[in-house]
Amino acid sequence: MPRPDLHTTRERLRQGLTTAAAELAAAREIAHSAASTHVFVKTRFEAAEAEAKQAPVQSLLAGLPVTVKDLFDCAGDVTTAGSVALVDGAPAARDAVAVARLRAAGGVVVGRTNMTEFAFSGVGINPHYGTPPNPCDAATPRIPGGSSSGAAVSVATGAAFIGLGSDTGGSIRIPAALCGIVGFKNTARLTPLEGAYPLSTTLDTACAMTRSVRDAVLAHEVLAARKVVRDDTPLAGYRLAVATTQMLEGLDATVARAFERTLKMLRAAGARIDEIPLTQIQDLGAIQSTGGFTAAESYSWHRRQLLAQEGTRYDPRVRVRIERGAQMKAWEYLDLQRARGAWIAGVEQALAGYDAVLSPTVPVVAPTIAEVAPGAERDEAFFRTNALLLRNPSVVNMLDGCALSLPCQAAGELPAGLMVWHGALHDDTILNISLQIEQLLSSAFPN
Repeated sequence: MPRPDLHTTRERLRQGLTTAAAELAAAREIAHSAASTHVFVKTRFEAAEAEAKQAPVQSLLAGLPVTVKDLFDCAGDVTTAGSVALVDGAPAARDAVAVARLRAAGGVVVGRTNMTEFAFSGVGINPHYGTPPNPCDAATPRIPGGSSSGAAVSVATGAAFIGLGSDTGGSIRIPAALCGIVGFKNTARLTPLEGAYPLSTTLDTACAMTRSVRDAVLAHEVLAARKVVRDDTPLAGYRLAVATTQMLEGLDATVARAFERTLKMLRAAGARIDEIPLTQIQDLGAIQSTGGFTAAESYSWHRRQLLAQEGTRYDPRVRVRIERGAQMKAWEYLDLQRARGAWIAGVEQALAGYDAVLSPTVPVVAPTIAEVAPGAERDEAFFRTNALLLRNPSVVNMLDGCALSLPCQAAGELPAGLMVWHGALHDDTILNISLQIEQLLSSAFPN
């Protein structure tokens, strides 16, 4: 049975039915269990216990455990970004802004979580620190998704209520979908990235995973330092779209069944859902043919380490994609920026009049770790899987948009994610619609 979400636990605290110390003890037990193998690169429960005593129960996060992706600075820790190439770096002098905001709201950091090296993959494999197994299948080790792999598993297992991570092409929503939890990628400009190791300065977003949509609202309010405008408009009051071009291709049987079942339930509840081609999605391949923002911008950041031969310590699958950025010319990068702006304008025009788009977050359930484990003989399978997982969520990053993935599988099925998305600054609408959808799905599939 899944552990209660943050809202339920805060209410239990106020009623005296639990304590922050008891919740930390439960999180510690989970973090030190087999379910958390390779999830953490560092834990700090002793310090967390002392900090929890100082957090008022009336604070937003009430002294409850949160985790931090090893991409964000925590004062006194070395930020390794999932790599061994950075282990000899200097400890951070201060917390990243996102970490500081979680602490200021009463969150207690219990550990730094494992990730794909330098956040450059949606699969979640790490050859240096191991790969956290997806908790959805105890019998078969499956990928957790990435790059925020450890953060997702920490939330899914109950070791944390909020897993701070980042999303450049789906790194929050992919692991959320594969692990059966909620991941919200807000409009990038709403949350600060100061103190986070960059992958793409154009596309990176600081955001989080939770066990419910209402917790996602709270986590976003903390990280963005803003209040979400709540709206109780029923589902029938929104106009929704399903993008049929590309986003529905190659669905496996479980994801296809879950998505169609969800659409049927929404329509039965009165939701107005149109199918639209959104053919602009097909243009992204040509726009990013030279490697895209992640290759160019990551190379600009990593080139000195690569030239100093630190690159020999990189995951080869990561290094080959970073080095592709060395081939991009300045005019190609400027053309990429202009093409993105024109593409965004075209998509926004196509979505005018719609409140949100519905898509499968990813087209498949979690593949096994064995299929894509480190090793040159599995590189082809790895890159094919990575491209498939990134295909749908990366559209939202290129759009400079916002999206939420919430679980839509039935009992006994492997996790499948429903992605609710739109363009920039539609965050509150996406969250309000997602709250309604979650309530509908929860009544149909109670825990």
